[in-house]
Amino acid sequence: MTIRPCLTLGLLICSLMAGHLFAAPLPGAAPGDLIFREGTAPVSDVVISVDEGRFSHVGMLARRDGAWEVIHATPSERAGRPDGVVIDALNFFIAPARARHWQVYHVANATSAQRAQAVRWARAQTGTPFDVLGTTGTYCTTLVWAAWQQAGLDLQARFTRLHIPLAQGDFLLPSGLLASPLLSPLLSAPEHDSTAETALSR
Repeated sequence: MTIRPCLTLGLLICSLMAGHLFAAPLPGAAPGDLIFREGTAPVSDVVISVDEGRFSHVGMLARRDGAWEVIHATPSERAGRPDGVVIDALNFFIAPARARHWQVYHVANATSAQRAQAVRWARAQTGTPFDVLGTTGTYCTTLVWAAWQQAGLDLQARFTRLHIPLAQGDFLLPSGLLASPLLSPLLSAPEHDSTAETALSR
């Protein structure tokens, strides 16, 4: 094997291990579909402990200039960027530094017009503050749920009543959104190999 094929194969393997090969395309996915992830930040562990589900965060898939991106409401994941609704490249959203695991869910019974409307509405929320209580802003699940509501499609999500410090009331947890009969798993990535990830970072 020559040096060039070896180098190409090495880059391909590194890209796969780093979780970037699915940046484009996502087979079968469409704008407006949802992408869930199990995050790596401490707040993700808190969400999972309360929800007792697999995922801690969700965003909406969109396309720009032929590339996939994710619209989501989140505590800041970039230095100098405030908490709120942001748009990130897909490979940033699913990078091992931020995602232990991720999965795309297809929204059924949605027309092309409804998909366009849902994405358009979600984009328009860019800059809205991140607020788990939902009084001065929004959080990840309610952003995507509301976007589809605005597009005329009720996801029939299940809200959960919480009675814990700093969180009193009805909340849409990731598992409650996944309870929607309109969501079906489309594509997922295995959990990242932390040993491989450590080796790549050296």
